[in-house]
Amino acid sequence: MKVPIIDLKRQYEIIRDEIEKELLEVASSGYYIMGPKIAKFESDMAAYLNVKNVVSVSNGTDALVLALKACGITNGDEVITTPFTFFATAEAISLIGAVPVFVDVEEKAFNIDPEKIEEKISSKTKAILPVHIFGQTSDMDKINAIAKKNNLLVIEDACQAIGAKYKEKYAGGLGDIACFSFFPTKNLGAFGDAGMITTNDDNLAIVCRALREHAGGKIGSDAKDILEGKNNKSEIKEENSLYNPNKYYNYLIGYNARMDVMQAAILSVKLKHLNTFNKKRTESAEYYINELKECDVITPYNYKDCEHVWHQFAIRTKEKDELGEYLAEKGITTGAFYPVPLHLQKAYEKLGYKNGDLPVSEMLSKETLCLPIFPELTSEEKEYVVSMIKEYFK
Repeated sequence: MKVPIIDLKRQYEIIRDEIEKELLEVASSGYYIMGPKIAKFESDMAAYLNVKNVVSVSNGTDALVLALKACGITNGDEVITTPFTFFATAEAISLIGAVPVFVDVEEKAFNIDPEKIEEKISSKTKAILPVHIFGQTSDMDKINAIAKKNNLLVIEDACQAIGAKYKEKYAGGLGDIACFSFFPTKNLGAFGDAGMITTNDDNLAIVCRALREHAGGKIGSDAKDILEGKNNKSEIKEENSLYNPNKYYNYLIGYNARMDVMQAAILSVKLKHLNTFNKKRTESAEYYINELKECDVITPYNYKDCEHVWHQFAIRTKEKDELGEYLAEKGITTGAFYPVPLHLQKAYEKLGYKNGDLPVSEMLSKETLCLPIFPELTSEEKEYVVSMIKEYFK
């Protein structure tokens, strides 16, 4: 039997009619940049997450860059984050000239360890950027308390955690500002690149909206005032019209980071199914946890205050490579996330980290193996995955 780590075609077949109807509407509408489909997606998502502002953008990396810029972080500033995540988290910090400061993670949940954050805070620290890795939120009460005590901003990297909750509150509304990715393999995946920023802070939202579209016009002027501390945001209106007499007046160096309208239409359809899809992931996770109890693996930990959405199901074993190779021989695709923690990546050699500096992250990189866990995974496929793991350890 062949078991893929994800099969995007299966989900498409389930919602094909809804998707194709929306795409035809976009094609016939004449609105190909911004417009009503973007507004609908942002409104739907704000209602779902119970947040005040949603800013759709081109991808998760751009979401991180724009959020960092909106927070006023600039050259030489430090941002505390985790080394056990996808490269884009730290890359975004570096792209705006700031410096990522890596803090080790908790062994159980793989998220940044709040107990180790304060020792890394310096006079240059401007923000904490926790990642809700694999679909489980970080310990946000502790992180927010540290941030408040030290006058720091909290930027959530929720790229893997759409629909996850912390104490009944959705990821995306747990810090000052949050970033999401809708890469096709995410729990809520587009048909290409797409991303989103969420915040309850109107000023941060204004700056993000300006930066995603070259910071021109009145919103660009208002964004400049906000970043300069003037807080002049009277009668703010986002300018979406095809012809805007002010659009050629630019006030900041911005980006072309708009979400594609086709992607917004697709995501609005998929959002209606997200809770169902996440529930199916949870059912698969519970099956794996129950069935793998007797095997020589450590299954993921789910904190009682968190509602995990299982973007990945990461087991731990000291035989990671051997088990992965064995499962591949049996037709089962797995994922080795993440083989090199960020502090040991070649791109960050100049920061001076070395082996042993962040031992938990380094251990997890050597031991974590992700099993197939997409919503359309069949019972037969799950049973086969479990049987092959049991067979390996026998």
